[in-house]
Amino acid sequence: MSAAVRTDSAAATQVVAARLATLVRSGDLIVLCGDLGAGKTTFTQGLGEALGVTTPVTSPTFTIANRYEGSLVVNHLDVYRLGHIDEVADLGLPELVDDRAVTLVEWGDAIAGALPGGYLEVRLQLGDGPDDRTIEFRTVGPEWQARAVSLEALASAGGDGEEPGC
Repeated sequence: MSAAVRTDSAAATQVVAARLATLVRSGDLIVLCGDLGAGKTTFTQGLGEALGVTTPVTSPTFTIANRYEGSLVVNHLDVYRLGHIDEVADLGLPELVDDRAVTLVEWGDAIAGALPGGYLEVRLQLGDGPDDRTIEFRTVGPEWQARAVSLEALASAGGDGEEPGC
């Protein structure tokens, strides 16, 4: 299953992420893909806020992993700086992807072979304008398959920048 939505601002990207937050469950793994500056951390900020995270969500580029408390624990990882796939084992990723948290991995497509189980791939692509983005959702494995119809509805709602439920 694959579905896409276009946004024209960071706020609209965060609204799309907030809408996705209504579909996440504890134990979910979300892989964020896209060029530098495509909005992976912005997306995570929107999802985190919708899940009740009150502390600022920042890029984990140098810390590699951040953990935030909300209605679900949000684990936010960035594997961009990992030099070798074997370093993934040092992250303890299987332990992070547990039944108390949702885990988002920036640049996760680079370590897809080392990811435990299925996941939702969120690919952010730069558009023509400075804030234009295309956000594509693709399910990998059975974990997200049952929510495919809801993901398609989320994409068809568009990136209008309105708050969820409006």
